[in-house]
Amino acid sequence: MARMFSDPSRIHNLGGETFELEKIMALSEYTAAVFYLKNSGKRAIAFFYYNNNAWRFFFPSDSHLVGMSAFAEVKRKVEEGNFEKNFMGET
Repeated sequence: MARMFSDPSRIHNLGGETFELEKIMALSEYTAAVFYLKNSGKRAIAFFYYNNNAWRFFFPSDSHLVGMSAFAEVKRKVEEGNFEKNFMGET
């Protein structure tokens, strides 16, 4: 990922920034936060997730984070409703 984003001919790399891997922080079995140092002195953080036998990633915006926080509550409510169905037919 760092090599791909460091490509000076990459679209949206108007400042010709380069990325260097700083660290990887595991968040769960299938997710990680990956930190990069840029030659501009700035840092970037990507969200990596494992899906369909491949690691994928994106750079979440504040809007993504707000949406996922709201999604967590909605998912909890769905799972609360599903709970009793998980044990149907069991005694």
